Amino acid sequence: MSEDKLPGLQVDVHEAGGRARAGRISCEIDTNLIFKTHNLAAYFFSKWDPAVFDLMLLAASVEFCDRIQRRPALGWGRAFELRLPVHDPHVWNRKSVSEALHEALELLTGDQWKITFVKRKTPADEPAQQLFHLDMGAEAVIPFSDGLDSRAVGALMAEEYGGRLIRVRLGSKKKDQPKDPSGRRQPFMTLPYKVKPGASRFVESSARSRGFKFAVLSGSAAYFAKAGKVIVPESGQGAIGPTLVPVGQAYEDYRNHPRFMKHMTAFFKALLGSDIAFVFPRLWFTKGETLKEYMALSSGKDTEWLKTRSCWQDNRHVSVNNQRRQCGICAACMLRRLSVYAANLTEPADMYVWENLSAPTFDEGVAEGFDKRTRAQRQYAIAGTLHLDHLAYLKRSRAAERSLDLAAFQLARSLDESEAVIRPKLDRLLSQHQKEWKSYMTSLGPQSFVAQWADNDQCA
Repeated sequence: MSEDKLPGLQVDVHEAGGRARAGRISCEIDTNLIFKTHNLAAYFFSKWDPAVFDLMLLAASVEFCDRIQRRPALGWGRAFELRLPVHDPHVWNRKSVSEALHEALELLTGDQWKITFVKRKTPADEPAQQLFHLDMGAEAVIPFSDGLDSRAVGALMAEEYGGRLIRVRLGSKKKDQPKDPSGRRQPFMTLPYKVKPGASRFVESSARSRGFKFAVLSGSAAYFAKAGKVIVPESGQGAIGPTLVPVGQAYEDYRNHPRFMKHMTAFFKALLGSDIAFVFPRLWFTKGETLKEYMALSSGKDTEWLKTRSCWQDNRHVSVNNQRRQCGICAACMLRRLSVYAANLTEPADMYVWENLSAPTFDEGVAEGFDKRTRAQRQYAIAGTLHLDHLAYLKRSRAAERSLDLAAFQLARSLDESEAVIRPKLDRLLSQHQKEWKSYMTSLGPQSFVAQWADNDQCA
C-alpha cells in the first residue's frame, strides 16, 4: 500500500509554551510527555547525557503517536510525520542514525515513519545525580515488568549475575526493587516518564511501540552502566511465535524478536557509539520450560509468580465484582495458562474472568457476576486459541515450510549463527510447544469450547 493511502498523522513535539504548526497535532513537553525528576535521576547515575534524554523523549513521542492514531479497520499500517526538538539535531539527522531508527521503527510497528529533528530552544534541566552501588561492575541489564517471563528469567539471570544485573522497571513499583543479603537495595531503574493524550484520548491498544520503549530504556541503562548486554526475558513462543503465526489479521509482531533487536543494536551504535548486544537466554525454550526451571530454584515453594500478570486488557474490561482479574482468554493469557500447566503448577480459577476453559461454551466459562461480555472478547479468545494451535502444528503444514525456512534465515542473520545451527533449535522449540499444547487440550477435555475451536483431529 502506498503512503498516500495510509491513514496519516502529523505531530509536532514542542517545549512548554510553544505551539505546533498549523494542521499538526500538538504534543507538549511537560504536558503530554512528563518526565519524573527522581526516576530520571536514577537513569543518569553516571553522567548527564543530553543525547540519551533526547532518546527517551523520542520513545515517549513514538508512544504518543502510536496510541493516539487508531489503526484502520481494513489493513494495518499508518503513516506518521513526527518533528522532535533535540539538543544536537546534527547528530540525530546523520544518515546512519536516521536510517537505523527508521528501519527499527518500521519493522517493529508496521507503520511508515518520517521523523525530523530540530534544535531545542532551551536545554533540558539536568537531574540531581544519584549513584548506584555497582562495586563488582554491572554486566547485564534486564527489562522488568509484572509479566511471568520477566519474573522467572529475572530470577534465573540473578543466579548467574548476582548484583551485576540491573533491572529496568517499566513502571514505578518501588516494592519490586530487590535487596542483597545485607538488606542494601540492588540496582533497579524505574520508568522515567509518562505519556498523556491531552485534550483528546488514546484510542489504539495494539501497543507495538512498547518494544521500542523496552529497548530504549534497557539499552540506555546498559550504556550508562557500561554493561554492554541487555537480556531479553521472552521465551521462544512469545519471541518467535508472533512472527510465524500472527494473531488474527495483525502485522507480524517483532517486539521481542532478534531481528528487531539487531536493528536496535545498530541504532545505539550509530547514535551513541556504543556496542549494546541484546541476548536471548530463553529463546529456544517454551514459557513452560522457563517457569519450571524458575520454580526449581526454590524447590517448588516460590509463590511470587502467582502475583504476575500476562493479560493486556484494560482493568475496566476484566474486573469481577470490582476486583481486578486477568481475562484468561486472550493470546497472552492462553499462553500463560498453557505454560502453568506444562510446568505442573496450578492457579486459582478466580485469577481469571473466564474461570473454566473446560466449559462447553464460551459464555458458560465466564465467572459469575461478570456482565461485560462483548463480541470483541470472543474474537480475542478465538484468535488466541488458533494462534497457539497453528503454532503447534506449523511443522506439519507443507504451506508453512517456506515460512520456516525464512524464519530460520532471519534468525541466523540476527543471531550471527548459521542456518544449520538455527533450524534444529527452531524445530525443537516447535515440537516442545506442540507437545505441551496437545497435553493441555487433552486436560481440558473434548467438550471444552477451546478444544472445539482448535483443530480436533490434531488435538485428539
